[in-house]
Amino acid sequence: MSNKKVAVIGAGLVGSLHAVLLAKKGFQVDVFERRPDLRKADVIGGRSINLALSNRGFKALEMAGIADEIRKMCIPMYGRKMHDIEGNLTYQPYGKENEAIYSVSRGGLNQTLMNLADNYPNITYRFNHKCEDLDLDTNTISFTDTASKETVSYTYDHIFGTDGAFSAVRNRMMKTPMFNYSQDYLSHGYKELVIPPNADGTHRIDKNCLHIWPRGEFMLIALPNLDGSFTVTLFFPMKGDTSFESIKTGEDVMKFFNATFPDAVDVMPTLETDYFENPTSTLVTVRCSPWNYEDKVMLMGDAAHAVVPFYGQGMNCGFEDCSVFSEMFDANDGDALKLFEDYSNQRVPDGNAIADLALYNYIEMRDLAGDADFLLRKKIERKFSDLYPSKWLPLYSQVTFSHIRYSDAIANGDRQRRIMDEVMAMENIHTQWEDDSVMEKILSLVE
Repeated sequence: MSNKKVAVIGAGLVGSLHAVLLAKKGFQVDVFERRPDLRKADVIGGRSINLALSNRGFKALEMAGIADEIRKMCIPMYGRKMHDIEGNLTYQPYGKENEAIYSVSRGGLNQTLMNLADNYPNITYRFNHKCEDLDLDTNTISFTDTASKETVSYTYDHIFGTDGAFSAVRNRMMKTPMFNYSQDYLSHGYKELVIPPNADGTHRIDKNCLHIWPRGEFMLIALPNLDGSFTVTLFFPMKGDTSFESIKTGEDVMKFFNATFPDAVDVMPTLETDYFENPTSTLVTVRCSPWNYEDKVMLMGDAAHAVVPFYGQGMNCGFEDCSVFSEMFDANDGDALKLFEDYSNQRVPDGNAIADLALYNYIEMRDLAGDADFLLRKKIERKFSDLYPSKWLPLYSQVTFSHIRYSDAIANGDRQRRIMDEVMAMENIHTQWEDDSVMEKILSLVE
């Protein structure tokens, strides 16, 4: 099977990584991208500037042989730093000592993955190729060459659709019998802003944290960049009395931010300009099944499971698609149909689980991250986990710092939530949470 010709449609993060892992197995790989070569032009417009990379993503990068190189491009974030409306800070570590998620440039990571392909003569990139149609009988793909305006066609043994949330490959699969699809937009959108570096190039706020300004119906977050800046994202209702729709003038922007995020305004000198120059983007969850069509086509990454960004797992889940496929390929006896069907059957529940987790985590980040009960709950969980690491791994750690399947993690998390609901209902829990009786209570419920 590995000497076959395959196509990867979409040269984003997942497509570029998957192409390398396929090439390492001996496939002849053609990668098609509707945009120009990312390495020669700024073509990322409208996408998040930086992302959070964690264990699942690093595993796939290790398989590709570039994890150490990517680590040099990252800034570790060891926890959340919450900013209340008075500017008071509360710190919540993400995991155990030295466990971190890593802020990385989307464009820099994509470029590095593309450059890695230069080491493989069996990978060919074809830019400016817009996918127009896919003949599932012959596995022939038709493209418009956007540079020459010509229509070109290619035929492959297998096709991998990694062309994002609005996938052309998935659109073709939607016309086949028994294919399920849904998309759901949040009523909130987002806008990228910036905290520039100090004059000497240093960061204006703690660079080793993900900063959050939780405000109930909306929030601001900031992730560090290597150049001393932070990419700031406002997650905000699209419509309503306080929304992107209602803020129309520079005066509106400054009035809202000064009232709602005053300590952020102090470090955002270009706020007003950035607000109007940067686009407002939407947030969508995409689910579908199956991810395969026979042994001919497979969806991966956002084409299969676009998720909202609030668990920091969109890229990590997409990279895990690649590593799981690679491992299942190695364990397969050459039966391509069985491989494609088994892979889809295994990954669809995990894609649905991380979609659910990401939606819940938005509520947690914007509504609960500054809540006293929530913060105490996390302290109690952390203490019990430190005492009994084999009996309790917090849900966040299961998702971010392990390779437990997302579908198993969400089931474990539901069980842990029910236990913690009982613990938080204990009398005087806020003053007596460090008593041995609290740990004994959890232990009895776990066992």
